[in-house]
Amino acid sequence: MSEAMALNLLLFLPVIGGALLLLLPERRPELVRGLSMLVLGAQLVLAAGLYFQFEAGVSGLQFETRIPWIAAWGVHYHIGLDGLNLLLVLLTAFLGPLVVAGAFTSITKDVKLFHGMVLFLQFTMLGTFLAQDLFLFYVFWEAMLIPMFLIIGIWGGERRIYATLKFFLYTAFGSILMLAAVVYLAFTVLSQDGTPSFAIADLYLLELAVPVQVLLLTGFALSFAIKVPMVPLHTWLPDAHVEAPTAGSVILAGVLLKMGTYGFLKLGFPLFPEAAQLATPLIMTLAVVSILYGAGLALVQDDIKKIIAYSSVSHLGYVMLGLVSYNLLGVQGAIIQMVSHGLVAGGLFLMVGMIYERCHSRDLGAYGGLAKLLPVYSVFFMLLTLAAIGLPATSGFTGEFLVLLGAFQGAWPLYEQGLVYPLALASAAVLGIVLGALYMLRLARRLLFGGARAPEPEGGALRDLSPREMGILAALIAAILYIGVLPNEFLQKTEQAVIEYQQRVVPERVGEGIR
Repeated sequence: MSEAMALNLLLFLPVIGGALLLLLPERRPELVRGLSMLVLGAQLVLAAGLYFQFEAGVSGLQFETRIPWIAAWGVHYHIGLDGLNLLLVLLTAFLGPLVVAGAFTSITKDVKLFHGMVLFLQFTMLGTFLAQDLFLFYVFWEAMLIPMFLIIGIWGGERRIYATLKFFLYTAFGSILMLAAVVYLAFTVLSQDGTPSFAIADLYLLELAVPVQVLLLTGFALSFAIKVPMVPLHTWLPDAHVEAPTAGSVILAGVLLKMGTYGFLKLGFPLFPEAAQLATPLIMTLAVVSILYGAGLALVQDDIKKIIAYSSVSHLGYVMLGLVSYNLLGVQGAIIQMVSHGLVAGGLFLMVGMIYERCHSRDLGAYGGLAKLLPVYSVFFMLLTLAAIGLPATSGFTGEFLVLLGAFQGAWPLYEQGLVYPLALASAAVLGIVLGALYMLRLARRLLFGGARAPEPEGGALRDLSPREMGILAALIAAILYIGVLPNEFLQKTEQAVIEYQQRVVPERVGEGIR
């Protein structure tokens, strides 16, 4: 099988799995879970194979497929891998089977429908990352709303309808603005070249007046900023996380939020480079505000899920800070931080789900001394806590350190020219690490230490982690440590694509931050 065929199979395996699910009886949930695990496990194997075959240092797309779809509009089914989407595709494939394994005992209602939605969501998320045609990207981007809406709305908590409507309205508003910008770009290509095209590579070559770029970037940026989410467009996230089932929270934190940051990286900044440079001070300010405000809100929460939800706002602020550093290490750090946050936040949400499944409470005040009651659980929780703080040798340290290094390297020449503001913002971002340590250690201290207490579990004594749960968490910890200890492999895979990103957005800074 060629690499291009393998990439197409990787994308469509969930569709094939969903079709096979229809043949299984609803009364046999174990078959549904087993088939879903088999499909997503095979997808992970394919993703890992393509990752190792991906050649570092090669320009452009690899394993590319381009087939006419709506020829009259210039729309193609066009997918491929590059250094910008490679790690995010691997992350999506890696989390897929862990999400299904984590839902074995927590999802007992409409099991077949739930797994069908997870497979459909996996298909749309991978499609969004792989799409190299703007029309195809938009179709996948919008299709993601459907399964996520249903996962929260059907299997969520008591206020799930409110949370789903808020999630839908926020994201739909942003998507409408992006659609208007997409249509404008399509007509611009037609007027300049005489032939319609939605190919992202063609759109990069468009010559647009700066006022037009500013207007179009606003449409794209609002859609992406809502998905990240950046302050002040973040208020849908805590409600969605709190009401979502554990699997929904893991997918949301692990992959869906990265759609926004990837959108800026792949489309927003490269399509409108002059507007991006004009907007850099504003975006950098909002990124640092998100870092500090998200961390501050996490510090005062007593709902465990809300603590992790607000921490996501803070951690993804670092991603945005790295992207607008336009520095090689800063942008690479942003990509590593996306992957790290997916692993760490996904693991923390899984652990919240595990204790909630036993005790049916997310109130931090109801727990204490779990290190005595659940020693294995506590070890894994502490490891994820240290990764969230950014302890050296974890992926969290690699991502945040590179982002801050890139931000300072980008700000220092401006400071020498008399512009203090970027350096002040980079310095303020360091405070987010301190606040991150405060809210995560506060969470760990109150949850794991002190007097032993927990809400009365249903059906007997409080049980420690099962082998299935330990296997899920061990896989996450292994990935976190691998990225933290051996980051150079990932940096080599992304370097050429990030240099091309610099060339499109700020060509005068190409090579800045070369190791």
